[in-house]
This record gives sequence, C-alpha cells and structure tokens, in this order.
Amino acid sequence: MNLEEITLLCRQATEELINIAKLSPGDLLVVGCSSSEVLGERIGTNSSTDVAGAILEGILPVCREHEIFLAAQCCEHLNRALILERQAALARGLELVNVVPQPKAGGSFATAFYNACQKPAAVEHIRAQAGMDIGDTLIGMHLADVAVPVRLSMRRIGQANLVCARTRPKFIGGQRAHYDQQLL
Repeated sequence: MNLEEITLLCRQATEELINIAKLSPGDLLVVGCSSSEVLGERIGTNSSTDVAGAILEGILPVCREHEIFLAAQCCEHLNRALILERQAALARGLELVNVVPQPKAGGSFATAFYNACQKPAAVEHIRAQAGMDIGDTLIGMHLADVAVPVRLSMRRIGQANLVCARTRPKFIGGQRAHYDQQLL
C-alpha cells in the first residue's frame, strides 16, 4: 500500500466516523496510531514519519472541515499523553503538561500532529466524543464514559487493525425512563 492510498483510506475513515458518530463542531476526536503496524510490523518497532504524515494528511483536513478538534495520542513512553491545539485544551479547562513528542518517544503520528498544530499543547487526560485506533494503540482511556463500537466500511489501514468508537450520554433512570432518540 502506498502513501496516497493510506491518505485516502484515512480521509474516508474519518468522514465515515464523523458522520456515524454525529460529531458536532467543537467535539474531540482522539486518534491513536502505530505507523509500525500500518507497515505490518510490531507496534513500536518501525516508526515511520512518512506513514504518519500520510495518515495525518488524511485525517486533519477532514477534522478541520467539520470543525472537530483532533487529539493525537502519544505512545506509552509518554504515558499516552495527548497532543491537541492549545485553544481546544484551554477551552476545556485541561491541565497542560510539558512534553514534545518525538518519533521514538511519543510516536510518529503524535509528532507529525504536534508539528502541524498552530499552537500545540500536551495534556494527560481528555473525554473525547469519538475515537479512531489505528494499530491497536488502546485509545479507550480517552473516550467519554459510554463508548459504542462503530463499524466502518474498512477494517484496516495498511496492515493495521482499525477500530473506531463513538460515545453517548449515560442512560439514567429505570424501566419507566424515556430517552432522547437523537442522543443514542
């Protein structure tokens, strides 16, 4: 699979996820990505800035078109911290931490996004409305409490598994409760 194909698949996956998850302007989309897995290697063994750039080229323009804030999950070497635009972090009252991701300490995707941000910021925790996991990077800790699996038309980006989720508000009440169908 070449870089152009990776970019196109990522653009398509992002569009599908935004539509299925019914994301609204200002929502957060967390993306965890292993460029090694996309290349068919074990996570963390063959980090590629070119692959990360192609993935970001597919995802970021779609997020910007829909006014969705992207949050890039770093690897476990940075405790899965997240990179996002400073404006998005401050608007949510998130505590900033001081770290600059690198391909081998944070991951190529987080590094590419950090470099693409107007004013990058790093935080430790978010509660995103949707997530995209490219290569089994375990993004669940960064989703709001009730995550719902989303099946896209594709299951892989390159050789990496693609798993997506949206979130919904918690159901409260008992058997007599009624729910807003628009929020399911």
